[in-house]
Amino acid sequence: MKIRNLDLSDNTINAEHQALGLPPVEDEVSHPSSHPVLRVAVFAVVFLLIATLAYLSTRLFNGHHSASGLDLILETLNGKEFWKAVAVGLLAQTVDGALGMAYGITSTTFLLMSGASPAVASASVHIAEVFTTGISGISHVKLGNVNKNLFLRLLIPGMVGAITGAIIVSKVDGSAIKPFISVYLFLMGLYIISKVFKTIKTKREEPRHVAKLGLLGGFVDAVGGGGWGPVVTTTLVGTGQDPRTTIGSVNLAEFFLTFTSATVFAVLVEDGPWPTVAGLVVGGLFAAPFAAVLTRKLSTKTMLVLVGTVISIVSTYNIYKAIS
Repeated sequence: MKIRNLDLSDNTINAEHQALGLPPVEDEVSHPSSHPVLRVAVFAVVFLLIATLAYLSTRLFNGHHSASGLDLILETLNGKEFWKAVAVGLLAQTVDGALGMAYGITSTTFLLMSGASPAVASASVHIAEVFTTGISGISHVKLGNVNKNLFLRLLIPGMVGAITGAIIVSKVDGSAIKPFISVYLFLMGLYIISKVFKTIKTKREEPRHVAKLGLLGGFVDAVGGGGWGPVVTTTLVGTGQDPRTTIGSVNLAEFFLTFTSATVFAVLVEDGPWPTVAGLVVGGLFAAPFAAVLTRKLSTKTMLVLVGTVISIVSTYNIYKAIS
């Protein structure tokens, strides 16, 4: 569950996060934003969240199932897939809560290790993220963290990239593409580690090639099950953009590309990953205390090294399993 309200104060943890291009730590929503474009975006987020919830409820209780909705819930609770996903969701949200990124990459890495196909893993992560990214995006708007121009420049290219990636990963044979997805996740693990050695210098200049970056970020996010934040946010912040407004704008745009990816996956993925989705959400609900402990006990650089190393090692194992 990626629900974050940013603490914009100049504390030591936030100073370290800003130097590494990571989101600030959490705080209460206190600064509303009233720009017409952002108000429309918030209304769109709320409407799509309600529509998604209504659709899922209808599918559960009024769909053409051999069992009732209650029986399906009990069956899910008794299944191994659900509890594996709970563990993955707990781990992924603990990482995301402590670093402010890498939820999708962590989730997909461990779902692939548990035997899920790339399409099912990415579908599960994106469907689970619809609600969390929506609430996160609204929080950023309320905090005044969203740059309207940057958000609009990322929106359409990100959605186009997400649609393209979701179609490709859904249509290609899972066993054929799994090694390539694992290589991508391995490289992302190394990329996370590399942030330890970077120092960000903020400058107030208009970012370049935003549309291309959004297209790439949306594509790799859908194909690899994650990567929008690490690719887009860290690239923009790493080139000197204001971390606060960059993170907020990227997070709001993330909802729309996540919703787009989830819709494509729901249509194209034959085996509905609903037990896995439910497990990811439930696991994420209980992760906040663990993330808080890690944030206090471990430095941000230590967390980056640990998370990047674990993702790279598990991805190496997935590559070995896929090609052996």
